[in-house]
Amino acid sequence: MSYRRIRCLLLLILASTPASATCWSDAERHFGIEARLLQAIAITESNMNPQATGFNKDGSRDIGLMQINSIHLPRLKALGIDEHLLYNDSCLSVMVGASVLADMMKRYGYSWEAVGAYNAGTAAHRRDLRRRYAKRVWGHYEKLPAERPGNAPAAPAKYPASPMLKGITNT
Repeated sequence: MSYRRIRCLLLLILASTPASATCWSDAERHFGIEARLLQAIAITESNMNPQATGFNKDGSRDIGLMQINSIHLPRLKALGIDEHLLYNDSCLSVMVGASVLADMMKRYGYSWEAVGAYNAGTAAHRRDLRRRYAKRVWGHYEKLPAERPGNAPAAPAKYPASPMLKGITNT
């Protein structure tokens, strides 16, 4: 069997499976973002549907499990990542989503403002949209179990969850 056929078969298998616990914990370790937070974003964005597509008023689209906006496709293409892979590799979608959120956290810190910017962007006039989105994510976040099954790591010490969580409940 050729490499191309094997790769196609693997992609078909991945398309039918949700992101595993390993995907979330790998993203957590690599980007320093709590897996539980990434899962809450995935629930908010796609209801954990790796085939989800969102259509935006500005003509852009949101792709896959983490609803990666199509404005990121040119940058991703340079890394060998295309729309097809975002739909069919849930782990890749998680990693790309974590990367986008990490970029927002460089700007806003490990905060709910950064979480809101994941969806609503960074424009000053979109602050209320960021807050509303962050509150939706918070609603899913607080329902997820604090401890993940298996040996998934806890949130990194440099980004403790509790100060961030206080921010959403005090707004």
